[in-house]
Amino acid sequence: MNALPTPILCLVTDRAARREAALEAAVVAAVEGGVDMVQLRKKDLPGRALLEVGQRLKRAIEGRALLIINERVDVAQACYADGVQLGEDGLPVPVVRRLLGEGKLIGRSVHSVEAAMQAQSEGADFLVVGTIFTTGSHPGAKPAGVGLLSEVAQQVQVPFLGIGGITAENVPDVMRAGSSGAALISAILSAPDPKEAAAHIKGRMRAALGRAPAASRRSHGS
Repeated sequence: MNALPTPILCLVTDRAARREAALEAAVVAAVEGGVDMVQLRKKDLPGRALLEVGQRLKRAIEGRALLIINERVDVAQACYADGVQLGEDGLPVPVVRRLLGEGKLIGRSVHSVEAAMQAQSEGADFLVVGTIFTTGSHPGAKPAGVGLLSEVAQQVQVPFLGIGGITAENVPDVMRAGSSGAALISAILSAPDPKEAAAHIKGRMRAALGRAPAASRRSHGS
């Protein structure tokens, strides 16, 4: 099982943030700036098109960042991704584990401490916890604030990332609340220079932890 670095900077793709033709270049630049994990999330794409994007991103970032496919276990298998991100109401982790095997990462998105504990008990390797701040990608979601992250940190041992409205300005609060990292969309993809934006955010994450990055918090089951 892959070890997850700390801090983990995850870039979640979004068609609205960048045109398709520019997305790959933006992702590569962000990885060069310090992104450790790329989550391919394009819910409106049919399977074939999603696979093609996944294959291109896999080749572009090979060996420099993890590629995680949102929900589509079949696409994750087909493009040899590093793992899959499941929604809170997505497939059960044990079922996905049987499909993907022990060598792949399985993440679960959660919105409560109870859901985080349940995901850990099912064997999730990492969690994505939100929505933390107000965000344009989920305009109807009520922000939970960093208090949710602090509560989750007290109850689970697997790595978890905050998500939702996270920026360079508030990411230190996310890290100090106990998160292993953060997942962002527009703060990187909408920036004029995704590489510079990623590097700045990663630097603030490291500073909040008061140390250099290290794989000190490893994925569950490693």
